[in-house]
Amino acid sequence: MVNVIAVIDIGKTNKKILLFNQEFDVVYRNSTRFDEVVDEDDYPCDDIESIENWIQNEIKSIQAEGDYAIKAINFSTHGASLIYLDAQGQRITPLYNYLKPLNLDTYHEFYDAYGGQEEFSRKTASPAYGMLNTGLQILKLQKEKPEFWNKVETILHYPQYLSYLFTKQITSDFTSVGAHTATWDFDTMQYHPWVSDYKLNLPTPQNGKKAIVTTFNGEDIAIGTGLHDSSASIIPLLETEKDNEFILLSTGTWIIAMNPFSKETLTQHQLKNNCLCFMTPQKQQVKSSMQFLGKIHEVYIATLSTYFKVDIDTHLQLALNETLCRELMNTNARVFLAEGIDSDFEAHPYLLTNYSNYEAAYYQLVFEISKKVIQGIHLISDENSAIKDIYISGGFNKNLIFIAFLKLLKNDIEIKISDCKNESALGAALMMKSYI
Repeated sequence: MVNVIAVIDIGKTNKKILLFNQEFDVVYRNSTRFDEVVDEDDYPCDDIESIENWIQNEIKSIQAEGDYAIKAINFSTHGASLIYLDAQGQRITPLYNYLKPLNLDTYHEFYDAYGGQEEFSRKTASPAYGMLNTGLQILKLQKEKPEFWNKVETILHYPQYLSYLFTKQITSDFTSVGAHTATWDFDTMQYHPWVSDYKLNLPTPQNGKKAIVTTFNGEDIAIGTGLHDSSASIIPLLETEKDNEFILLSTGTWIIAMNPFSKETLTQHQLKNNCLCFMTPQKQQVKSSMQFLGKIHEVYIATLSTYFKVDIDTHLQLALNETLCRELMNTNARVFLAEGIDSDFEAHPYLLTNYSNYEAAYYQLVFEISKKVIQGIHLISDENSAIKDIYISGGFNKNLIFIAFLKLLKNDIEIKISDCKNESALGAALMMKSYI
């Protein structure tokens, strides 16, 4: 029987369980998807009840098969998601969708009471993102759903709720509270005063390497407190690159540039340009630039496919054309993306009428995405920073056109492809290594 660490890795689309052996190789993997359900306002949300059942049944099934001895379990989930518990420890509400509308205009008094929206957002390293700020989700529930709020005893972030399913212990961790929640003061590195002013029962964050040993299905297992997935994804590099400073480009639906070595506090200029801070499990600031560029890429490759009547994966077959890269850089045109912060995430087919072929249009799209990424890297780099190594993880690390544009746009960097897979899950597993 092989000793393993189980990681429950919950994305917006795929829900996965991975088993890591003592060498941190994946020896088992299973994934599934769940249809969304709706909340009490008929807005789509994750089917938390089915996810709960799936997680516990997966662990029981692995135990029953007898091939693996689960010594520890940890959790990695997307952020901006809360669970509210009543006095009996029972879940009160659905798992609200962080894309659900929230009108920031109705929160002026709150922001004004704490120095205004700009200063509050700077201190909490949380751009005013509406439901993406879990603190605002709490205020929304207080204001709009008193029938729920009056029952609330405890508030947990998503990873800690999954941990709670096994331990029935109330926990918190730095990666979750530090992920644009608007509850953490990065100037003082503790909860912002509004949390106590509003008498919110938020647990004190603890070191991500601590686990709670509990009995599940007759076996003693160390249960981790869970991690925010983007923050977890940088852990493997921090473990292997102890003597080398770097920036990690985590690429997917979001392209997030993360600098765990920035010593400077977040500025208003950075905040206004899609910068924020995450935290490591050990309470270390991670200056980050977070842009929805993968989503823009996703909608345009579908539109390019339709317009040019080619397969949707045609971009994967394109050869690298360095001459075209340099031509586009010299022209420096803007076609698909906004000058400043992007707020339009729909494709516009009429823009493709400027192009006679797929290659030219796709290269222009990737050029504009690459420019935004380089701008993000500049924004999160300290004034006298000497960081040269840029690691790329996720879907864009195989995109040779994207990599070529990054090198041309910033020729003093060294692009390194992260050979790590399942970064977030591996990061969560590494936190449990003393228990295997």
